[in-house]
Amino acid sequence: MVKDAGCCSRCATCLLCLYSCRWTRNKKGLVTSKCDCAWFFFIFCVCLFALAWFYLAFVTLNDFHNLNEFIFRKTGWWLDWSMVMLSGTTTLVTFSSLLLVLALCLQLWHQPLKLHWIYKVLLILTALVVASAFVGVEVQWEEQWESAHISLQATGPFLHIGAVVGMTLLAWPVADCFYRTSCSVLRTLLLLLYLGAVFALYLAPLGIDSPCLLEYSQLPPKPALFGHRGAPMLAPENTLMSFRKAVDYGVSVLETDVLVSADGVPFIMHDEKLIRTTNVQEVFPAQAQSNASSFNWTQLQQLDAGSWFLQKPPFPTARSLSKAERALAQAQRVLSLKQLLVEAKRHNVSVMFDLRPEEDPHYEDLVNVTVETILHSDISPELILWLPDEFRDWVKQRAPRFQQVYGRKKLSNETEDLMRINLPYQNLSSTEIREYRRDNISVNLYVVNAPWLFSILWCAGANSVTTNACQVLQGMERPLWLLPRATYQMIWIVTDCVSFLLIVWAFFLLKKWSRRKEPQGYDSDVLLTKIHSLLSE
Repeated sequence: MVKDAGCCSRCATCLLCLYSCRWTRNKKGLVTSKCDCAWFFFIFCVCLFALAWFYLAFVTLNDFHNLNEFIFRKTGWWLDWSMVMLSGTTTLVTFSSLLLVLALCLQLWHQPLKLHWIYKVLLILTALVVASAFVGVEVQWEEQWESAHISLQATGPFLHIGAVVGMTLLAWPVADCFYRTSCSVLRTLLLLLYLGAVFALYLAPLGIDSPCLLEYSQLPPKPALFGHRGAPMLAPENTLMSFRKAVDYGVSVLETDVLVSADGVPFIMHDEKLIRTTNVQEVFPAQAQSNASSFNWTQLQQLDAGSWFLQKPPFPTARSLSKAERALAQAQRVLSLKQLLVEAKRHNVSVMFDLRPEEDPHYEDLVNVTVETILHSDISPELILWLPDEFRDWVKQRAPRFQQVYGRKKLSNETEDLMRINLPYQNLSSTEIREYRRDNISVNLYVVNAPWLFSILWCAGANSVTTNACQVLQGMERPLWLLPRATYQMIWIVTDCVSFLLIVWAFFLLKKWSRRKEPQGYDSDVLLTKIHSLLSE
C-alpha cells in the first residue's frame, strides 16, 4: 500500500510538472484559484473548437483538389494543401487534447491546476488559428457548410455514441469537483450544466436522419460512375490515358471540358490557361499566360500534357504509377474532341462536357463548331449528353437525338421536359433526390470522391455521380454502413441507459469516498488540537 501511494504521488508530481512546468516536488502554496479554473474551462472549449475544425477539415478532403486548383490560379504555385491543413490541424488537436487530459488527471488526483504561461499563449494562438480557419471557410468556401451538414448523415449515429461515451467518462471529474465544492450555488450550476448536456445528447438522435437507416432490401441500385476528366487520380487529366483508365474501371460516362482552338478545333482542356497541365512555359514562353483558345491546333499538338502529373502530383496516387505507366504519362498530348469521341464509340460509353468559356462573345460559334464536330464523327448521337445551356433550343433542332442534361433543379412551373439533371452534390437534399427518382428524372451529382459521401448518395437514390476516384468507388459492393432504423433505435436506447447507469454509479461511488475521507480529516483535526493544548500547558 505504501509503495502504491508513493507511486501515485510520483505520477501526480510528474503530471503537475508537465502541466505547469514546475520541475519540483515542493507543491507547498500551490492552490487552484478561480483564474486557474477559468483556464481549465478555456482548455476544454479550445479542445472542442479544434475537434470541430478537425471534423470539418476531414469533410473538405472530398473537394480539396478544387481548392488546390484555385490557389494555383491565384498564385501559380502548386502544392497539395490538404497535407498542410491536416498536419496543422492534427498538431492543434493533439496539443489541446493532451492539455485537457493532463488537467483532468490532475483534478482527479486533487493536484493544483497551475497552467504555465507558455501553454496559455499557445492555447490563445490555437483558438485564433482555428477561428481564422472557420472564417476562411465562410468567406471563400461557403458550400463546405452544406457538405458538413450532409456528412452528419453519415457520421451522426457514430458521433452520438462517441459523445455519449465522452460525457460518461467526464462523470468522474465532474462528480469529484461537485463533492469537493463547498459553495452550494456552484455545485447546483455544475450539476445542471452537466446533466443538461448529458440529456441533450441522449435526445440528439431525434434530430439524426440518415438515408442509410433502411433495410438492405430497400437499398436503391448503385449509382453509375461518370469519370471526371477521365481518371485523374491515375493518369494526367483529360488525356487519352486518363479516359482509358476510367473505362477500365467501369465508368459509363466520360465527363470533361471542351475549348475551341484559334483555328476552330474543339479540344479537351479544363483550365482556360495551359500552365498547370502542359509545358507551355517551355515551348511557348512568350505566350504562356495566353488563353488556351488563342493557340491553334498545330501549336497545341506540340505540348506535353502528361509530365506535369509526375512533376507536380495532383493526388498521392500519382506516385504509385509503375515505370511503364510513368513513360505512358509522359507521352500524353492535348486531346481533341474528335479523338475522344472515337475512344467513346469504341467502348460504347457516353460523353458529357462543359463548353468553355461561357462568357466568350462568340459563344454561338463555339456551340456550332462543337455540334458539327460531333455530328461529323461516327459516334451515336444518343451517347452525347449535352450540358451547355446557351443556345440549347438550336442544339435540339440541329441534333434532336442528343440527350439534354440540365444544370439546375426542376421548376414549379417547368415547361422543359427534364429527364436528366447535373448538380453539385451540396445542392440536392436526400428528400429531393428521392422525389426526382420517383418522377423518373435521372440525377447526377458532382464531384463525389469520398466513400462516405458516395454511400449517402447511394442510399438516397442518386442515379449517378461524377468522380475523380472511379477506382475506389467501383470496388464498393455496398454502402459503408447500412442499418435498419429499428436496430439503430435499439442501439440508441441501450447506449443511453448504460451511460446513465454509469453516471449514477460514478456519483454514488465518489460520494461514498468523500464521506469516508471526512471522518479521517475530522479525527486528525481533533488530534492536532489536543497536541496543541498539551504543548501550550
